[in-house]
Amino acid sequence: MLILGIDPGTRILGYSLIDTDGSAPRLVVMDVLYLRKIVDFHLRMRKIFDTTQRIIDSYHPDHLAIEAPFAGKNVQSMLKLGKAQGVAIGAALSRELSYTEYEPAAIKQRVTGNGNAAKEQVAAMLQGVFGFDSIPQYLDASDALAVAYTCHLELSDPLGDIRQQLKPTRVRKSKKQQWADFVSANPERVG
Repeated sequence: MLILGIDPGTRILGYSLIDTDGSAPRLVVMDVLYLRKIVDFHLRMRKIFDTTQRIIDSYHPDHLAIEAPFAGKNVQSMLKLGKAQGVAIGAALSRELSYTEYEPAAIKQRVTGNGNAAKEQVAAMLQGVFGFDSIPQYLDASDALAVAYTCHLELSDPLGDIRQQLKPTRVRKSKKQQWADFVSANPERVG
């Protein structure tokens, strides 16, 4: 299976393809679409659409894995990212390509084991998995690889997320509840 990963952006869009046939996934391509020089926002969206279609037409992936926009402090930035994501998904759908969205924290959790990992940590972990020579200049490229790899991991182990949710979690009790538990367990020590 060939998975196209996209980290949507309005200034820099990361993309990667991994081939999951065989014993371990193999990196096919990891790059960015640099959009900063395109001043008109509508033309940027058109470039995202056209480039996504070109990548699909060139490599013929089986599935698109795309990062969902995160809720940040800047609502306008989030809306623009959502538009970039929607345009990339629209391009994939125009080529009858299925897609899956992944939240940024879920991607980081799957790749590094830490949902709050830094982009550099994600890139370093992926470098170990895929063996590429150096961390890319633009971490948007490795973020796209992380999305594709997350999709691969999910398809390889669809119960992984469920198992993670079923892990027992430590419930933190209030000081009052802790004291009540102590008193009931040790009546002879309280007088």
